[in-house]
Amino acid sequence: MIGNLNQLVDDISGVNSKLILLVGPPRSGKSNMVRQLAELRQARVLSVGAVLGREMLKVPGTRRHLQAAHLLKELADGFASNGLLLLDNIELLFDRTLQLNPLDLMKRLAHAHRVVAAWPGELQAGRLSYATTGHPEHQDYGIDGLVPFKIH
Repeated sequence: MIGNLNQLVDDISGVNSKLILLVGPPRSGKSNMVRQLAELRQARVLSVGAVLGREMLKVPGTRRHLQAAHLLKELADGFASNGLLLLDNIELLFDRTLQLNPLDLMKRLAHAHRVVAAWPGELQAGRLSYATTGHPEHQDYGIDGLVPFKIH
């Protein structure tokens, strides 16, 4: 499976939005797959929750929603290597207080880098979701402009 993902990373290099989302149930190996790809490609993984979370602590709470996207872009530019950005633990991006659109944010990053991210939600009937309907952090998206990579 890692071989297929590695090939897909090469295959998307010519398209506009170069975003691959690893999608699978909890504990299906998405984070492990990101780490394997990092090792194969000699790249680093940006653990968004830990690294962006640390940076956000330096910003006053009332201004975090204004700085989050900018801070993530700076971190992404620093973590990307050879045009590849690997993202894991992206749940922080769904925090309602940050007022972000996580998928749109990753699509924008994918204009500058090939992005592979572990998606913490589900893919059903051609729709991506995060959290259950009714949950305050629930998000629902179409899959236009990205490449889903299913892990079982």
